[in-house]
Amino acid sequence: MKLLHPSGEDRDDEALLRAVARGDTEALATLYDRHAGWLLARLSRRCADGETVREVLQDTFVTVWRSAGSHRGAQVGGWLWVIASRRLADAQRTHARVRLAALAERAEHEERAATAPSAEERVLAGLEYGDVGAALDRISPELREVLRATVIDGLTTREAARLLGIPEGTVKTRAMRARRELRAALELLELPVPGAGPLGGTA
Repeated sequence: MKLLHPSGEDRDDEALLRAVARGDTEALATLYDRHAGWLLARLSRRCADGETVREVLQDTFVTVWRSAGSHRGAQVGGWLWVIASRRLADAQRTHARVRLAALAERAEHEERAATAPSAEERVLAGLEYGDVGAALDRISPELREVLRATVIDGLTTREAARLLGIPEGTVKTRAMRARRELRAALELLELPVPGAGPLGGTA
């Protein structure tokens, strides 16, 4: 008399997991068909991103395939949910890091664009033009020190304010006045002044 072995659909979850641990792909497919629906629905309640949810579901059953032999005692459904919820938490942390990195990169790009050197800054930095000491000498000391701090030394408004012991608003005001006076001094000394449009850069 032949003993009939139950099909995958007739085996309980524990038997299916034991079969998966032995490398039975059909048993894994049966587990997937039996549990994927409710896992997908439950994951979707925790995460609105459908693509992430589908990736997590796939990762969950990849983990089941790799670690079925480690299952001990717990209800298979509960064990699956522990795996799925952990995979979801991992995915959400990864996505959060990616978003933060993208935001940081964007902020850095915007800051670089906002601090692109103006005509006067390029003169001061010596990127395009020669010595302008004579023009700087025509600017009042309080304005000159702000220019040196924010342009030549490359300090931010906050850093310059701390260095000079003045409020940030004063740094910005003096920087704008210094640019105007520098432009006037360059023109008076007949030194080349690039561009004639509005002043660029930041304080």
